[in-house]
Amino acid sequence: MKLVIVSGRSGSGKSTALHQLEDIGYYCVDNLPVALLPELVATFRPSSGERPMRLAVGIDARNRSQDLSRFADIAETLREQGCNPEIVFLDARDDVLLARFSSTRRRHPLSSSQRSLSEALAYERELLGAISDHAHLRLDSTSLSVHDLRETLKCRLGDREHRAIRTILIESFAFKHGVPLDADLVFDVRCLPNPHWEAALRDLTGLDEPVVEFLDGQTMVNALHADLLGFLGRWLPCLQASDRNYVTVAIGCTGGQHRSVYMVERLAADLGDSLGELQIRHRELNRKGITA
Repeated sequence: MKLVIVSGRSGSGKSTALHQLEDIGYYCVDNLPVALLPELVATFRPSSGERPMRLAVGIDARNRSQDLSRFADIAETLREQGCNPEIVFLDARDDVLLARFSSTRRRHPLSSSQRSLSEALAYERELLGAISDHAHLRLDSTSLSVHDLRETLKCRLGDREHRAIRTILIESFAFKHGVPLDADLVFDVRCLPNPHWEAALRDLTGLDEPVVEFLDGQTMVNALHADLLGFLGRWLPCLQASDRNYVTVAIGCTGGQHRSVYMVERLAADLGDSLGELQIRHRELNRKGITA
């Protein structure tokens, strides 16, 4: 049986995640009491000869706090049942979550006359800490549209249960918009010459040949690329060997348009598929609707 547990703070996209999983063939159960997980798995365990089910369960802070604190023990019980759950945890910056609740005018499940929305978000992070600490895949939905989130989940969860492949995501981002919350490794390339100051290159991106040629010709760029390639080539396999199904490498520059995009593309091309399934994402370009 394939079991995906979807959790995260309210407003981060859990419902969207469950809808996407349902669309790719999972049987989805939302807001299940976490203490009932072993019973649910036993109920859906396939009989001899039956095709294993794909089950996705949403668990959030509406659970009893004493049950959430026992999550590690419950997960161990599942493993003893022969089911090794894959845990996906979604989150976003507090200011973004506050804005989402403001725009939808929905009440946070933990807010009350004695607890403000910002206090409810902080309390929710505390309650879900036991699940967050055991997450295999963390997704930062701060800058993701509903469409982007669905595509990310489809790409990263899709049919992976049929393949023994670990996934590495290399993404570019802009420091001025914040470091991705789901990044395992973060590298800063703002020290490199900036094509933004070249009038002919300002409106282009790191995907465009003139920008590539400009950066290819810079000694500093080639030196940093060699260092990053050597580091990732040596240490990413170690991360994979530590039972990490997902590893996210984030490379940032000031605007997420030129240097970080270029470096992500160049590193991905050099790393190839030698480390498993390699995915590329350009956070700021995606927001602008720019694709490779």
